Amino acid sequence: MDVEEMAKKAKLKDLKEIAKKHDIKLGRCPTKLNIAKKIPKDELEALMSK
Repeated sequence: MDVEEMAKKAKLKDLKEIAKKHDIKLGRCPTKLNIAKKIPKDELEALMSK
């Protein structure tokens, strides 16, 4: 599964929590895909396995 598919299935709230945990600046109005590209891939995969 690639990043785009995982971003579509993930919840925005969960993506933002992961980004906050890693101190990633999201900008003014981030989309789910933008956040998914910035966070580590292993974190994204862990979120999908939940």
